[in-house]
This record gives sequence, C-alpha cells and structure tokens, in this order.
Amino acid sequence: MALIIKNATIVNAGEVVTGDIVINNGVFVQVGVSAQVAPDDQVMDATGLHVFPGLVDMHVHLRDPGQTHKEDILSGCAAACAGGVTSLVCMPNTVPSVDSPETVKYIIDRAKETGIHVYPAAAITYGLSGKGCCDYEALKKEGAAALSDDGRPVESDEMLLCALQEGKRLGLPVLCHCEDLRQAAGGKVHEGRASRMLGVKGMSSSSEYGDIDRTIRLAESIGAPVHICHVSTKESIEIIRQAKARGVKVTCETAPHYFVYTYEKVLGRDADYRMNPPLREEADRLAVIEGLLDGTIDAIATDHAPHSPEEKADFVKAPNGVVGMETSLAATLTYMGDKLSLSDIARLMSTNPAGIMGIPAGEVKAGAPADFVLVDLHEKWTVDPDRLHGRSKNAVFKGETLTGRVKATFCGGKNVF
Repeated sequence: MALIIKNATIVNAGEVVTGDIVINNGVFVQVGVSAQVAPDDQVMDATGLHVFPGLVDMHVHLRDPGQTHKEDILSGCAAACAGGVTSLVCMPNTVPSVDSPETVKYIIDRAKETGIHVYPAAAITYGLSGKGCCDYEALKKEGAAALSDDGRPVESDEMLLCALQEGKRLGLPVLCHCEDLRQAAGGKVHEGRASRMLGVKGMSSSSEYGDIDRTIRLAESIGAPVHICHVSTKESIEIIRQAKARGVKVTCETAPHYFVYTYEKVLGRDADYRMNPPLREEADRLAVIEGLLDGTIDAIATDHAPHSPEEKADFVKAPNGVVGMETSLAATLTYMGDKLSLSDIARLMSTNPAGIMGIPAGEVKAGAPADFVLVDLHEKWTVDPDRLHGRSKNAVFKGETLTGRVKATFCGGKNVF
C-alpha cells in the first residue's frame, strides 16, 4: 500500500513543480508525475498546499539528560514536528554533557520514540571544560553526528585544532560557538544603547567576530572544514564572506530572530528576548539579510533553547535562550518571503543543513527518505506560547501574527504531526 499525495506544489532547493508524490516503505518513489491510484492506496489531496522537504534544524537544545524541567527529548521533538522539523542536531550542554558513549546512546535510544531523526552533537572537551579532547572515535561509533562545545567557546587553540583535525579525519562536522569570554562574560544584552539604558553589562560585537576570525584561521591552517553557529553581527558575516572567497571550508548559520529583531526588543526588560549572541543593531540585522541573500550564510537554524517561566521571570538573572522550532518556518516565510524564493527557503532550512551534516535529508525526490512537511503559505496565525508543543514557553515570536503554517509533518512516510 502506497501513500499518494495528490495535486501538490513541491518545493526543492532547485525548483518548484506541481504534481503527485508516491511514497512506499518510507521512501519517495515518484515525485511530480501523475500517479496511478490502486484500491488499497492511501490518498491525500494537497490542493492549495506546498510540500517542503522536512526541515533540518542543526542547532537545538533538548536539555535531556539532566534539565528536563526545561525540555526533554520527547517534548522537544513534539515541538519539532509541529514546526515541520524532521531532523535535528541536539547540542551537548546537558547534565551530564554529551562527552561519553553512554550519553550518546541514551539520547539515540530515547529519540527512537519520537518518530523523527535526532543527531547528537558530542562534546569537543570533557564536560565542555575546554580541557582534554574527548574520545571522538568512541563517540562516533555510538552515533555522535558532530562535535561541539556549544554554550561555550573552545578557548584553547590546541583543543580546537585537535577537534578540527579529528573531525576532518572522522567525517564529523565541528560546530563552533564563537565568543571571547573575556569580553562577553556576564553580558546580558548587546553592548551599546541597550546595555546603557538597561544598566546591565553588554556583549560587544567584537566578542563574537573576533573569535570567529580566530576559529576560521585555525581551520584554514590545517585545511579543515568548520561550521560557525548563530552569526549575528555584520563583521562576522564579512569575515566569513572573505574566508569563503579565499577558499576556506567554512559554513555558518543564523536564526530567524537575528533577521527580524534588533536590541529594541529587550528595552522592555522581557527576558524572553534575551539570547546569546544577543539581538544586535539595525545594521547587523540588515547584514544578516544580505548574508542570506548572497549565500554567505548557509543555513537557518533556531538555537532552540528552552527555559522554564520561573527561570525567565527575572530579566537580569534569567538565563539566555529562546525557543523557536515551531515558528522558524513561519517566521522565515513572513519576514523573508518577499526576499527569498521558496526554493531558497528549502535550501537554507533543509538542503544545506543536511549537506553540512552529511545526513540523508533535505530533498523531495525519488529514492530519498520521505521526510516532508505540508504548508499552507497563506494561513495567518498568532503565536500563543501556551499552545506550543514544547515544555517551555520562552517563544521569541510570542504574540506575533505570522503567515504560513505547518499543516502536517511526515517522517519516513509516517504522519508525525
């Protein structure tokens, strides 16, 4: 028995076509041609809807193990499904951190219940301490898909070079949180007008772009690929642009809040708009948009970072981070739909991140896994944190009316939302 999606508008990175989709045994069998329906086939009419490849969010904090009052693997993946995410990379700053094969195995085993693909990023250093490289071979053998100390930078050149070299040898992408902690430690918001008005310590742009420059030059020195997480400043984007021009194997991501908002959102002292890196200035927001348009920025991720309402209640004491998997596609369609084509959005949110991670995802084509999302491009909806599917409610787009809504998500041909 096949699943047949009739009358679909099918969006891939290279083209948009209209036709039918045939799925059997969890794989796309035919795409874009008129399908013959057998008596026992399951048929869905997708008239008026667009079929995108399942989103690949390469930057997610599931908080599990150890911080499950914020989120756990099941609740985080429920949020992913509601947002059209069928593959996600979860970061290692859990408790304990993902620095042992046992913790990798725990995540993978737990994720089997979710119906979607969860790829653990293992820690670069033990306990994300910056001291001592983990056993990358053992971590990969157990299923680790990338290396990162996300949540912190790897301050030691020696440790970072170790990870880059071994990542290159083992085929594990190295995902770098770039931040000069000497400048940024204790920072709450972007350094400048926001920090002055609020009377709190700021995080300078140079604390980000200075460490990006260091990281890229270390990778360049040994010819290793490197991925830069959550870029937010115009200088960061220009450094990456120049590095790509001279042939460095560097990729990078941004998040929707960096191309939608500026530091103005934190002036009301709402910690749900605090994240790291922070919301920057208008020139930075425009540079992020330009980076998406000219290909300097390779992917849109969320840096989905759940925290409980109690933790977010005090503006100064609250931890950094926002949730975004349920709103990322809609926010991108709403705020970038007049600048990016649908194919561009599929490339940035599905195809490119799948390619960076080296995972089988990101395309609606015959022979590929049947991971896809049905989207109504015209439906308007207001983001209500209490109606989201994750455990935490610190939604960066709360109260916003977005245009474009996920109507159904399929992973391996199975309806997961």
